[in-house]
Amino acid sequence: MARLDYFAPGVYVEEVDRGSRPIEGVSTSVAGFIGFTEDIRGGAEIFKPMLVTSWTQYLDYFAKRGSNGFTDFDAYLPFAVRGYFLNGGGRCYITSIGTQLPGIGQDRANRQAPLMEIPRRGNRPSLNLSIRPEQFGNGLITVEILNGQPRALPPASQSNEDEFGNDSLQEVDDLELFHNPAEFFSLKVCRDDQVLEEYDHLNMDPNPQTQAATYVVEALKDSEYISIADIAQPGLPLTRRPLNGEYELLPPVPVSTPRKFAREIEGDRGDRTGVMGIFEIDEITMISFPDLMRAYEAEILSLDQVHGVMEVMISMSEGSTSGDMPGPTNRMVVLDTPPDRTKPQDVANWLDEFGRRSMFGALYYPWVKVPNPGKAGRSILVPPSGHMMGVWGRTDESRGVHKAPANEVPRGIIGTAYDINFREQELLNPLGINCIRKFPNRGIRIWGARTLVEPDKTEWRYISVRRLISYIERSIEAGTQWAVFEPNDQRLWTQVRYCVMNFLERIWREGALTGASPDQAFYVKCDAENNTPETMTLGRLYIDVGVCPVRPAEFVVFRISQWNALENQNNE
Repeated sequence: MARLDYFAPGVYVEEVDRGSRPIEGVSTSVAGFIGFTEDIRGGAEIFKPMLVTSWTQYLDYFAKRGSNGFTDFDAYLPFAVRGYFLNGGGRCYITSIGTQLPGIGQDRANRQAPLMEIPRRGNRPSLNLSIRPEQFGNGLITVEILNGQPRALPPASQSNEDEFGNDSLQEVDDLELFHNPAEFFSLKVCRDDQVLEEYDHLNMDPNPQTQAATYVVEALKDSEYISIADIAQPGLPLTRRPLNGEYELLPPVPVSTPRKFAREIEGDRGDRTGVMGIFEIDEITMISFPDLMRAYEAEILSLDQVHGVMEVMISMSEGSTSGDMPGPTNRMVVLDTPPDRTKPQDVANWLDEFGRRSMFGALYYPWVKVPNPGKAGRSILVPPSGHMMGVWGRTDESRGVHKAPANEVPRGIIGTAYDINFREQELLNPLGINCIRKFPNRGIRIWGARTLVEPDKTEWRYISVRRLISYIERSIEAGTQWAVFEPNDQRLWTQVRYCVMNFLERIWREGALTGASPDQAFYVKCDAENNTPETMTLGRLYIDVGVCPVRPAEFVVFRISQWNALENQNNE
C-alpha cells in the first residue's frame, strides 16, 4: 500500500495493487433436504441441518452402524438423498425430523436407547453398549477403551537342581497360568470430558482368574450410566477383546406427537431448526421435503397442513424480494404431488386447490419407481424431487446454470407411477407441472423445465432463467463487497462498472446470455445520471444492470411445405 507521507530523503519502493477485482460465480448446486432418517449420530442433531458431501457420509450421520440407511417404515428422505447423489448432486444439508413417525413406536423408542456395537478383530462384534434409561435426558456419553493389565504379575519361576543335577520348576500359584497380557483392557465412562466411571483389569473371559481380572460384563453390571452385553462368539479372550477407541453412546431420539409435529417441522429461525432453520444457510440453492408426503400418507398431517408447510417454504424462498431477508434470494423449492393424486386431472385439480404460484417453486409429476434396498431390492414409489435436484446439479456442472434441466435421463429410476402421454402433458405443461415421461427407445426423461409462476409472467416461466438471474445477483453481491465504504466518486463508478461488465461478458461467452455482442447481451450503468448529489449525500451507490438471459427451446417447430423448383425458376 502506498504511503501518504515522506519525511526522509531517499528512494522508496512500493507495491501498488492496480489489478482488476474479478467477480467469481457462486455455487448453484447445494441442496437442502428435510425428512425422516434411520438414526441421528456422529454429531448430527434432530431438526438441525448437517452438511453431507456423499452417500457414505450420509450413512455416518443418519444410519445405524452397518446399515444401508433406509428405514423400516420406508421414509422417503433416504431415497431422495441417494437419488440426488446418483444423479450428480454434490454438497447438501440434511435436516432430520426424527427416526420414527410421530406417535408410532414412541413407547418402544422412549424405553430403549440405541445400541452401540463395539468391534473386535476383523471388525466383528464384541460388546453392545447403551445408555441406561435414567440417563436419557442428560446428553451423550463417551466410552473409551484402553490397554490394560492384570491386577498382579505372576511370581517369578524359581529353579532348583534335583539330585541328578537337572533343573526343575517349583510349584507356583495358578496366577502364573493367565493368558496373553494383551487380552486385558480398561474402560472409562465420560461425559463432556469428565470421567464418570473407570474400570480396570477387565477381560472377555466369563470365568477369569479373579486374582488377575474381572469379566467386563460382571464389572459393569452395576454401572450407573451404561448397560452392557457380550455379543462375541465363543473363543479365546484375546480374540474376543474389544478394540481400543472412543465410542459415543446416544440417548434415544425423541419421537414427536402428531399434535406437535407440524410446529416442530416448521421450526424456528433463531434456533436454526426445522424448515425455517434450513433457510438460514445462505449457500443452499434448492430445497426438498420428500417426507412431507410420508407424513400425509400416515395421516399425521392433513392436506391443509401439507399446504401450510409448502406455503412456508415458498414464502421463505421469496423472502428477500418481499423485504423479509437482506440480499437477493438464490434458492428454489422443489415440490412433490400428494400420493393419492395419481392421474393428470387429479394433479391439475390439486394444484388449483393449493392455489400457490411462485417463480421460486417447481413441481414434478409423477412419482418414480426405484429399488428399495431395505426390502431386498423390490421396487417402491417415491417422490421425484431428490432425483430432480440431482439432475439440476449435474446440469450445472456439465453445461451451466443457464441450461434447462430437461431432456435429461434421471439415474436410479426404473419406472414411473403413471405413464403420461402427449395429450395429458398438454394439460399439465401450461400449468407449470413438469412431467417425467417414458419414450420408446429413449427411456425415461425429464420433459419439462417450468417454474410455478403465474402463466402471464412469461419472463419467469423457466427454471433455468430464474436460477441464472439468482446466480448473477448473488455473484455480483458477493464479488463487489470491496466497494463498501470506498469514496463515492467517478473513480469508484468506473471500477464497479468494469468489474460487473467483465463478469457478465464472461458468462455471455459461456452461452448464458443471448446476443451477437456484449452490447446486445447486457448493459451496466453507473454514472452521474443514476448517482445524483442527493443519493451520494445519503451514502448510496446505484448500479443499474440489465441482462438478456438465454431461454430454452421448449417448442421446436419445423415449417414444412411443398416447393416446386421448376415453377419458381419460370417466375424468375
